[in-house]
Amino acid sequence: MVPVNYYIILSAILFTIGALGVLVRRNPLIMFMSIELMLNSANLAMVAFSSAIKSLSGQIFVFFVIAVAAAEVAVGLALIVQIFKSRHTINVDEMNSLKG
Repeated sequence: MVPVNYYIILSAILFTIGALGVLVRRNPLIMFMSIELMLNSANLAMVAFSSAIKSLSGQIFVFFVIAVAAAEVAVGLALIVQIFKSRHTINVDEMNSLKG
């Protein structure tokens, strides 16, 4: 059996990569993928702790987090498509106002 520490270290590495992706990249699609990576790293930590204490509550909570993340991506991608249709660019630096 793999110790919980290894899962937590992997989760911290994935969260750091996701945070750097959000802070460094200016493409909204890459930013969404980085946010999803951070959410999945938190899910990995919850599942690791849940299996360590032998409780299913953390694993059930992960399913709700995944469902909310899927809804968040659907709404975010719809916004990106609409912004691209109106402005013909999806650069984050050029989206400083939401005026029509």
